[in-house]
Amino acid sequence: MRAVLQRVSSASVVVDGAVVGSIEGPGLLVYLGVTHSDGAAEVAWMARKIRDLRILPEERSVGETGGTVLVVSQFTLYGDARKGRRPTWIAAAPGPVSEPLYEAVCAALEAAGTQVQRGVFGADMEVSSVNDGPFTVLLETP
Repeated sequence: MRAVLQRVSSASVVVDGAVVGSIEGPGLLVYLGVTHSDGAAEVAWMARKIRDLRILPEERSVGETGGTVLVVSQFTLYGDARKGRRPTWIAAAPGPVSEPLYEAVCAALEAAGTQVQRGVFGADMEVSSVNDGPFTVLLETP
């Protein structure tokens, strides 16, 4: 599982002209990608890391501040563009595998008391954000 975390002062997701998820105030925009071998252990690790990583102002986490997380599915995090001019997506898990794991990360964050907003899995989304810092961190499960 891979994630790109951006510390944001605001972020939103629009699908078909309607806002489906948004956050204000210090929080995290998380782009989340899933690969074939991911399972429950990766879900637990990623949710814990997103919640507890101290990257908000004053070296605090969303778990400490009560900040909100906007989670957007992003299969392209597993794109491979090392050869040729077109990336391959072979390492990205297909929707029937990745959607339940994406939802499981969101549910694990919520179960830990984190406020979660979501994009729409598999939709064509317009994501807007104001990166605070800028501050961006890449995560990959062990």
